[in-house]
Amino acid sequence: MDTATTTRYVHGYSAREAGRLGDQADTLAALLHTGTAYPAGSRVLEVGCGVGAQTVHLVRASPGVHLTAVDVSAASLAEARARVTGAAPGADVVWRAADLFDLPFPDASFDHLFVCFVLEHLADPHRALTGLRRVLRPGGTITVIEGDHGSAFFHPASIFATAAVDCLVQLQADAGGDGLLGRRLQPLLAGAGYGEVRVEPRPVYVDATRPALVEGFTLQTFTAMVESVREDALLAGLITEQAWDRGVTDLRRTAEDGGTFHYTFFKATAVLPAG
Repeated sequence: MDTATTTRYVHGYSAREAGRLGDQADTLAALLHTGTAYPAGSRVLEVGCGVGAQTVHLVRASPGVHLTAVDVSAASLAEARARVTGAAPGADVVWRAADLFDLPFPDASFDHLFVCFVLEHLADPHRALTGLRRVLRPGGTITVIEGDHGSAFFHPASIFATAAVDCLVQLQADAGGDGLLGRRLQPLLAGAGYGEVRVEPRPVYVDATRPALVEGFTLQTFTAMVESVREDALLAGLITEQAWDRGVTDLRRTAEDGGTFHYTFFKATAVLPAG
């Protein structure tokens, strides 16, 4: 592991976090994966697959692809293998424990790269994207998806809820990551030498008329993500316990009748130029 370019995963590796990642992937599958389908026979690399929450949707959308999924955590890979085997037993997936800064593949091994919710946790996303060019064939594509916690706004408005979200952003920055990375995908990809960069905002809007999103996104994805850093935020002195608890209560209030919630993901695609 290259400690100069990787960071601590601020949400932790608990069973609760694995469940949150699964809930997030399932709830947002149509939003995030629409437009991503690879031809049968394609060689696809998923970089930083984690517990396989996104892998399931990748193989369902692209039957017949040859998918290689890598992650630095052997425990996460074991969970990912079990998840995909149960959900898509016929999928052709090779699982590899590897550091994305030192991938064990020959040059131009893949036709397509898929990188979802990874760059925000890296101290040097530019170096990561530049290094990934080596394993992508000329003319191949890369797809990158990231969130941006600065895009979260809600009703009823609450300075306490905003402060709790800001704690997450600050903790991630202190660890070397960037919870606001979604807004800079275009310059990152262009600066790393990719061409035909296209970025699409994929907004999520939630109110009482969308109960699946109220539960699956507002509560089980976003609020749960904020709640996961409670102890770290208090230990770092970023917020008082009273203010934190009020903030989380107010976040949960946005999921009740009369509340609304908005967040934007950013999905980028680009091509590795030939030559």
